[in-house]
Amino acid sequence: MPALCRDCLTRFDAGARCPVCRSPRVVSHGELDTLSIAHMDCDAFYASVEKRDNPSLRDVPVIVGGGQRGVVSTCCYLARIHGVRSAMPMFQALKLCPQAVVVKPRMSAYVEVSRAIRSMMEELTPAIEPLSLDEAFLDLTGTARLHGAPPALMLARLTRRMETELGVTGSIGLSHNKFLAKIASDLDKPRGFSVVGKAETAEFLKPKSVRIIWGVGTATQAALEAAGIRTIADLLRWERADLIARFGRMGDHLWRLARGEDSRRVNRDERPKSISKETTFFEDSSDPVLLDGHLWRLAEQVSDRAKAKGLAGRTVTLKLKRGGFKLVTRRQSLDGPTQIGDRIYRAARTMLDQAGFRGPFRLIGVGIADLAPAAEADLSSDLLDPDAGRRAATERATDAIRARFGAEAIMKGRALR
Repeated sequence: MPALCRDCLTRFDAGARCPVCRSPRVVSHGELDTLSIAHMDCDAFYASVEKRDNPSLRDVPVIVGGGQRGVVSTCCYLARIHGVRSAMPMFQALKLCPQAVVVKPRMSAYVEVSRAIRSMMEELTPAIEPLSLDEAFLDLTGTARLHGAPPALMLARLTRRMETELGVTGSIGLSHNKFLAKIASDLDKPRGFSVVGKAETAEFLKPKSVRIIWGVGTATQAALEAAGIRTIADLLRWERADLIARFGRMGDHLWRLARGEDSRRVNRDERPKSISKETTFFEDSSDPVLLDGHLWRLAEQVSDRAKAKGLAGRTVTLKLKRGGFKLVTRRQSLDGPTQIGDRIYRAARTMLDQAGFRGPFRLIGVGIADLAPAAEADLSSDLLDPDAGRRAATERATDAIRARFGAEAIMKGRALR
């Protein structure tokens, strides 16, 4: 059976340890040399960058996120041992892990590392589909002749370079389609390398929860459980027509993925459908000053992400959740795509004022949708707001200052509220 040492990259016949360096970090599989669809997912990416840049954090639990009223963006594995998870309210995370060090996100640093990883991927294949700053699909079909090595070896080389040159680690999932590669990358974190071959697909999937299927969220899972469907094995007992009759188009989606069928290509030009950011309050609030401050910070963060991705949005979205968990959203179309934080904030603020929503609120979110390339952004002038061009120029100048001197070098007064 083909095997590969992930430390020294030696290829050999299966064994518990590498015959050259004696490392136990060995991956072996009957289809190791023939599979070519991969998913690479960085391990606790933001926290890893923070630990790399601040060695004093190396052996302590680290939480990346907002202040006491915010939520966890991500956390290191030491914090996860204590039960801390992404999107958890910060007060709850600190109750579970009071010794944790909380670090504010530094998006510019994460974007820089992400671009370096992308550059390394480009050396392997042009067929890359980024999903976020820290994960992407890769299709290495036909690259073995180019590199003189199978995809598995090149992927192991990629994660070794990430660790030695950039100081961050990643986990690889290798399979015959995107659905299974995505699942595989999460099987052995951190620093994992998992393989799901064609021959084992059916047996691998049967015991898994239906929650692993893309598109199955809390509501869909509840509907499936009401029909007696909890695992992939339960799904396999249903006829395709019956699933479609019960669940519509989702039924056909479930039928195919339960059998490990996924014909989607790794699409280099795949763009996100939206860019958004939200925050959950420790205590429900209707304080207009507090809400305005959060609205500005969220708009600024959405703007930063849009600029990092080279995208802009034609529609601004506002999300609010009341204490009773009732979620309300509003959308406003602009006269052209934007990536300017000031325009995003003003549109969101207008929606908040005009809608007449009454708090208190437990969550507020801002986003942009109907995305377009950055080259199409902010081309037209606003006749109803003659100062918009001046504010946009000021924002561009602010971006340049932050790029040179750091994210905290300059900020608007309302961001301090």
